[in-house]
Amino acid sequence: MEISSKENTQFFSNNTILPVDRSSFKSESSASKEKQSCCGGIKIFLGALSFVYFAKALSGSYLKSTITQIERRFDIPSSLVGVIDGSFEIGNLLIIILVSYFGAKLHRPRIIGAGCLIMSAGTFLIAMPQFFMGRYRYERFPSTINSTVSISPCLQDKSQTPLSALEKSQAKINAGCEKEAGSSMWIYVLLGNLLRGIGETPIQPLGITYIDDYAIEENAALYIGCVQTVAIIGPIFGFLLGSLCAKLYVDIGFVDLDSVTITHKDVQWVGAWWLGYLIAGVISILAGIPFWFLPKHLPKPESRKDSSTSSEQSKFIAEDNKDQHKSYQQQVKIAEMAKDFLPSLKNLFGNPVYILYLCASIIQFNSLIGMVTYKPKYIEQQYGQTSSKTNFVIGLINIPAVAFGIFSGGLIMKKFRISVLGAAKLSLGSSFFGYLLLLSLFAMGCENSDVAGLTVSYHGTKQMTDYEQALFSECNSGCACSKNDWDPICGENGVTYISACLAGCQASNGSGKNTVFFNCSCVGTLQSPSRSSSAVVGPCQKGNECPKMFLYFLVISVITSYTLSVGGTPGYILIAKCSQAGIPAPVYFGVAIDTTCLKWGSKRCGGRGACRLYDSSALRYVYLGLTLVLGTVSIFFSVAVLWVLRKRSSPQDETLSANGERGTCGTKSRKDNFVNSDRLIQTTYWPEKETRL
Repeated sequence: MEISSKENTQFFSNNTILPVDRSSFKSESSASKEKQSCCGGIKIFLGALSFVYFAKALSGSYLKSTITQIERRFDIPSSLVGVIDGSFEIGNLLIIILVSYFGAKLHRPRIIGAGCLIMSAGTFLIAMPQFFMGRYRYERFPSTINSTVSISPCLQDKSQTPLSALEKSQAKINAGCEKEAGSSMWIYVLLGNLLRGIGETPIQPLGITYIDDYAIEENAALYIGCVQTVAIIGPIFGFLLGSLCAKLYVDIGFVDLDSVTITHKDVQWVGAWWLGYLIAGVISILAGIPFWFLPKHLPKPESRKDSSTSSEQSKFIAEDNKDQHKSYQQQVKIAEMAKDFLPSLKNLFGNPVYILYLCASIIQFNSLIGMVTYKPKYIEQQYGQTSSKTNFVIGLINIPAVAFGIFSGGLIMKKFRISVLGAAKLSLGSSFFGYLLLLSLFAMGCENSDVAGLTVSYHGTKQMTDYEQALFSECNSGCACSKNDWDPICGENGVTYISACLAGCQASNGSGKNTVFFNCSCVGTLQSPSRSSSAVVGPCQKGNECPKMFLYFLVISVITSYTLSVGGTPGYILIAKCSQAGIPAPVYFGVAIDTTCLKWGSKRCGGRGACRLYDSSALRYVYLGLTLVLGTVSIFFSVAVLWVLRKRSSPQDETLSANGERGTCGTKSRKDNFVNSDRLIQTTYWPEKETRL
């Protein structure tokens, strides 16, 4: 019985132990499953966010590639195009603080998904004017339009022109006047870009903080780096898409392409700018779909539950996990959040390093944003390149150089464990050498094309003063010509003439792109006054030295982009969040560029249209000069930042940094000041930072 009793006791004791072991096993199993669920969920979110970054970078860069196309299609000046371009940042600025500060309490993935829908709606809206404003009409003399009627370009006697042809021409002008209201449809492009800015606002602040909240701490930086890397690919595809669409005629699918009498090399050519926006809009819709099926919260990793580091969600909003089942009104306590906002803002602007660096970065980004916005126009006008080739070069050469520069800067920071003071030195040095390289581009420009009556007189002398009166000369005095026309032809003497009429051409042969003009009295005056010569449709090519200068420009431009990008990484977090003040840059850059115009186009019912020809030298000095002046001012502010950091740092701090510790701020209180500043900085995102450099 004793044995039996002992066996029973042992049996029951074993039974009492077994449930404990199973419970422990279950807890370990659930923890393992929770970890797997966490990792799986965050990786799905990471993939979706990377695709969104790609989509928004693609649409943003595509907009840059279509700046000149939009200007020609709507017949508007560069200053107005600058307003359209800056409307994106205006839309972003309208709701960035609300989204970043209060959005973390809401369903972040769904807010990002809604943002993608708004972004795609804005992208589609940009393309809509193409379907409502009628077909594109470029300036062409009737003799170059495919027809059986032969009309002399120089209308010495209007009675020689068939009445039916004059009536048809007048009817086209009247039809153009009836549809002239379509030129105001650029407002829809502005509103669409504004919507794009509103839609893209939640992607960066809410997406990055979602990763920061639910990713394992040692993996968070890697995940964010992956997102930014994918974002760099977007501009490459955006500019390549812009290059492809620029080769297609604007009304492709709506008109017979054989009837088009201009080529993509013509200054009046407008590519299928709207097509890329439709593609970008579809991509934005697809990118937003996964976010509607992602959870509001993911299981937090164990290492994050007791971590002192936190994102905006835990930094600004005291989240009560015990009351998750309360209503929305009880969860979101706006008064409490607003109470913490002003003290955080006060601490932020009380930091002299931040204020000085803010000024430096605002001025620097005004410089870079203006330069990048009008870089396609500069290449087209300065070096005589087509829009298609310009976009191809920027997408395939410049953007990869920027990506490699950012990677190199990060590698240098990690390998040499550079401190805050060292980062400021690296940023200042790269900016200095970058703008120094930019200075060399002043010597790499092309001379003005020889255009009779604009850059050269009909007798071959340079430096025209009053170009409007100089358009008329003795050689074309007997012709009934208009000074507002822009239908350039190239004389066999290598000089461009604004129109066949102003060239004094008496006859023509052929039609469309193959038209040849004969007996052009003004063409012969430059070589032999007694000899009349011929001309062909389209402007003459720039000088023989221009292709070589363009090659030099590309080399220096790539090196400059790389140099500036290397210095961008050390101050990346700070720079990339405070560029909303870059909004005016495209506007005043556009106004300055408009002052260099030699020949303005005319709208069909009167009024000034888009610029047809720029003064190459003046454009070079204005474009590069404005960029360098702003860059130089930013360098002075960067020197002030370096001086303040050096003054605040102590030898002990630099010793710690050399031994692998981060930062030059040794005391805890100093670190706290920077923590508050850095967290609030994250709420002001620099939109389209992937496309600006």
